[in-house]
Amino acid sequence: MLELVKAGGWLMLPIILSSIVAMAICVERFLALNPEKIAPRKLLNQVWGWMQQKQLDADKIRQLRAGSPLGQILAAGLANAKYGREVMKENIEDVASHVVHEMERYLNALGTISAVTPLLGLLGTVLGMIRVFSEIMVQGTGNAGVLAGGISEALITTASGLCVAIPALIMHRYFLRRIDTIVVTMEQDAIRLINAVHGDVKIQGAATAAETGTNA
Repeated sequence: MLELVKAGGWLMLPIILSSIVAMAICVERFLALNPEKIAPRKLLNQVWGWMQQKQLDADKIRQLRAGSPLGQILAAGLANAKYGREVMKENIEDVASHVVHEMERYLNALGTISAVTPLLGLLGTVLGMIRVFSEIMVQGTGNAGVLAGGISEALITTASGLCVAIPALIMHRYFLRRIDTIVVTMEQDAIRLINAVHGDVKIQGAATAAETGTNA
């Protein structure tokens, strides 16, 4: 492995560094984007229970806000519910935008790595071929070792860049898809809460119907 790194030239260093950063981001985001931690399934029914039993006070709202990102969204709506449906909805949307932004943390960096590392490999290819043709101009085609070294540098950097970029791109798409799924769940729960506070819809009934539809 060390010999391959040496043969690839100095461009192997940023490629290796990019792979380490990409791996760290993937592990961190995989642990952070846990649907059960971000949007617990039973949280909305718990809030509905507090409302039915007249237990929803400032302490419960603080507890809800500290519990999970979905709790932050629901707490923002409940804290402003007395000002009307539109104000409640606006506050929910404002907090939700911050929650989504937090979920997307580091994903831009991961996407950049997936785009840059192939270019680094291509740069290594170009530099390797320049070296090959420079040696041909100086020594002719008789020195096969020098020619092989330049070609080897070109191929190794290209392969290394692709080996980093392809998994990084796959994981970037995977995390975006996971975030989209979580966001849909949070939107549905927020809408149910708004309808329950300012309408005639019961949260438990809506949640049960949604789960039935999902299972079907």
